[in-house]
Amino acid sequence: MAAGKGTKYAPVYRRSTPDTAFGYYGFTPEQIATGGFNARMFNSFLDGTKSAIEMVAVANATGLDVPADGLSFAPASVHDLPTLLRPREHGGLLAHRGMVDVVSCVHEDESFVDDHLRWGVYVTFTSDSAYARRCFGEYGVETDSTGTYAALWRPYHLIGLEIGVSVASAALRGEPTGAPFAGHRAEVVCATRAPMRAGELIDGEGGYAVYGTCVPAERARAARLVPMGLAHGLRLTRDVPADHPIGIDDVAYDDASFLWTLRREQDALTLAAR
Repeated sequence: MAAGKGTKYAPVYRRSTPDTAFGYYGFTPEQIATGGFNARMFNSFLDGTKSAIEMVAVANATGLDVPADGLSFAPASVHDLPTLLRPREHGGLLAHRGMVDVVSCVHEDESFVDDHLRWGVYVTFTSDSAYARRCFGEYGVETDSTGTYAALWRPYHLIGLEIGVSVASAALRGEPTGAPFAGHRAEVVCATRAPMRAGELIDGEGGYAVYGTCVPAERARAARLVPMGLAHGLRLTRDVPADHPIGIDDVAYDDASFLWTLRREQDALTLAAR
């Protein structure tokens, strides 16, 4: 049905900047003084950009879809997962089966959800087999009230430790952790934190100007939206309202640059594989 992760997110975090990120995280001055605290990086964790990047990677590697209106960041305990992450026709949040989404460990007022999944990952699922569905409950798997949809989760993922294994597997054994499964399904685009004026500069992930949000790839192509990874250093050529995805026609950019050339090559390969 769905796959994703938990995080700490509240709507107000869309407005966070490198100046406010540590406060939202609750870091003390003593913790920050120990070093290794990058304000822009932590701000990209907080405002949903990193979650969007991770879920788009999962979508493109598995063939799952992203929500058309972005990740829900619904406040949820682990016990809520099979009820929330099921299709809308059965009372859940999913537009259809087979999607990615992220749940939050805090409510809109930033109070914590009991039994949350802040550091973890999850899948929700069902089965066409009545016997298998009966086994969900018999084996103690968390289900919705009907016993039809179930959830499994891991309360942590060891990001900084696991990345080394992925790099070594790719470099030494030629085994990718993930690769495009069903073409280009999703994209991370950038949207404005606040109204911006023509001539202002976009300072990229975790900065003062924009945050990343995920959209279906077809929408990104049709609207010519700027990928988040190419947004750093672009200058607006027109005024853009708050929370508005930025399009290529809204910015001045060097179409002949190395990165934009690579992006065109990537798009050509993706379209050729469809």
